[in-house]
Amino acid sequence: MRELRKLSDLTGYRFQASDDEIGRLQQVYFDDRRWQVLFLVVRTGSWLLGREVLLVPEVIKKIDDEKETIIVDMSREQIEQAPPVDANQPVSEHYQQQYYRFFAWEPYWTTDPLFQGAPSVPPFVQSELPKNPEHPHLRSSNEVSGYRLQTADAGVGHVEDFILDVKEWTVRYLEIDTRTWLPGRHVLISPAWVEQIDLGQQWVQVGLPRELVKGAPKYDPDKTISRDYQLALFKHYGKTFED
Repeated sequence: MRELRKLSDLTGYRFQASDDEIGRLQQVYFDDRRWQVLFLVVRTGSWLLGREVLLVPEVIKKIDDEKETIIVDMSREQIEQAPPVDANQPVSEHYQQQYYRFFAWEPYWTTDPLFQGAPSVPPFVQSELPKNPEHPHLRSSNEVSGYRLQTADAGVGHVEDFILDVKEWTVRYLEIDTRTWLPGRHVLISPAWVEQIDLGQQWVQVGLPRELVKGAPKYDPDKTISRDYQLALFKHYGKTFED
């Protein structure tokens, strides 16, 4: 049986190295082709000026839910040498930075956060053409969270959370909040049914009809996902369940 966990439940868990606490889980980066978690983003404490670093799932030894701690097979010194977040940018952040660089605009994150008006447009300066991202399939869980689910014939809610298999460190399901058309109802979608993640439109597209998603077995976020539930889910969609 797979060990399935909601990402939102794990977010904020402390990382415990062999000799010290090192920070807290902020989000994950995953490959949108294989839906494999490639990096965990850890917000370190004051000893690294609170910067974010990347850890690979392979260093995790155990998840202690009672203490809300993720124990890793690393030392504090090794964490200090871990690559910073900007060493591997998700595709969305890459394009955002390329966009501002291309038009020679000051990025909004460097300006007054209380400023609500549109930025003034400076004279056009084309310094260099935007470059393709080094990792075009690297996605941020924070980025995709909130994206709309686009079915074959309509939009039906948005991505609320990610259900992770923490044994294999893959995204097993997307939790979809359908409150825009079914009050209070949540359903699960397997990433295997996702055809495209559209950065510009900010949606996750599946080739399933809206009514099929509408009639899917209801998912209760407060309950453990059982094997029987998964069998019923895949049967509903006419898919073969593989444990």
